[in-house]
Amino acid sequence: MTARSPKAAPPRPPRRPAMVRGPRGGRVPGGPRGFLVRVRRAWDRPLTAYYLILGGSLLITVLGLVMVYSASQIKALQSGLAPAYFFRKQLLAAVLGGGLLLAAARMPVRLHRGLAYPLLAGSVFLMCLVQIPGIGVAVNGNQNWINLGGPFQMQPSEFGKLALVLWGADLLARKQDKKLLVQWKHLLVPLIPVAFLLLGLIMLGGDMGTAIILTAILFGLLWLAGAPTRLFVGVLGAATLIGALLIKTSANRMSRLACIGATDPGPGDQCWQAVHGIYALASGGFFGSGLGASMEKWGELPEPHTDFIFAITGEELGLAGTLSVLALFAALGYAGIRVAGRTEDPFVRYAAGGVTTWITAQAVINIGAVLGLLPIAGVPLPLFSYGGSALLPTMFAIGLLIAFARDEPAARVALTARSKRKPVFGRRPAGVRWKTMRRRVKKRPSGER
Repeated sequence: MTARSPKAAPPRPPRRPAMVRGPRGGRVPGGPRGFLVRVRRAWDRPLTAYYLILGGSLLITVLGLVMVYSASQIKALQSGLAPAYFFRKQLLAAVLGGGLLLAAARMPVRLHRGLAYPLLAGSVFLMCLVQIPGIGVAVNGNQNWINLGGPFQMQPSEFGKLALVLWGADLLARKQDKKLLVQWKHLLVPLIPVAFLLLGLIMLGGDMGTAIILTAILFGLLWLAGAPTRLFVGVLGAATLIGALLIKTSANRMSRLACIGATDPGPGDQCWQAVHGIYALASGGFFGSGLGASMEKWGELPEPHTDFIFAITGEELGLAGTLSVLALFAALGYAGIRVAGRTEDPFVRYAAGGVTTWITAQAVINIGAVLGLLPIAGVPLPLFSYGGSALLPTMFAIGLLIAFARDEPAARVALTARSKRKPVFGRRPAGVRWKTMRRRVKKRPSGER
């Protein structure tokens, strides 16, 4: 007799991944795949942009206050002032800016549009006052300041950025409603002449850094309005020629251009600031020398609390600190783009895109100059560097983004549902019990499974 061959075992069904409870009670796969699914779901929630803008801007501002206090103490002592002199002024500006942020976040869109023309007219008037002898004040060779009495000064060109964003967004939105943006003349006029007026008033004071930011805002508005590529090439070519002429005719700007990537101060120490900014970043290592332990702020690095505060951050907090700052600005930029991309209101889209372009471009130019990748333009790091004139309009612009993020249809529904679930005066509603500190579960009737 022949032996019977054993039966082949039936194939096992593929093992299903373990399922875990998601943040909303749903079932998602466990392990790395489930983690990615949960992150994606959390990222797509209606209030994600709102929380990113609010949390990111507040963290940048608070960290900036800490670094201003650390970076400005030696500068204040060298000037015969109290060690916390610059910090107190920045803290006052942050408090006032917080009030502007809350006001802007609570304003309706129609009121934001109503502020466009008064803000533009006021900015132009103040920038004209800067050029009057006895009223305008020159700082570091640039006459773009107005003395307000005592230690307080104001830079009207910073408010010109906010004015261009609001006025340009209102103008383009009204033209889009009338279907006029398909014509070149309506894209260019009066947006380009008014922008050139602001640029001309800024360049009369010699502040090319602010003029670059204003140009970036203009290009951002044109891009959002759907300007054709030929128009961009023409405007960009004209801006490049004007910029090259302004740089060529200024020895100071030529020396700044020559300091890109410099590793030596050069003849006459013309690249001293750029090189010592690199020294500060290089000496910080991964985790820095410790808060307050910077060596470059002891008179070696000029402007340690304003234009080059990012270098002091790298020296004291190391690579971890600088990457944290970059991540916060990246989150802020992403949230602004998301708000501009999800809205149906043309004014909100243009205004959110203009504010995002403004903050992102200014951060890139400042950090690029500290890293030696771009010429030193003399622009502060938004929400981070010392300077009340820059902080106040920037915080108002952040309030705009928060208002727009709250005004999204899905975000309004989520906020309304959340407000209805809140207890009155700390009492929990009837039939509701607190299961955790974040979730509320309705009390089940007896016998229900």
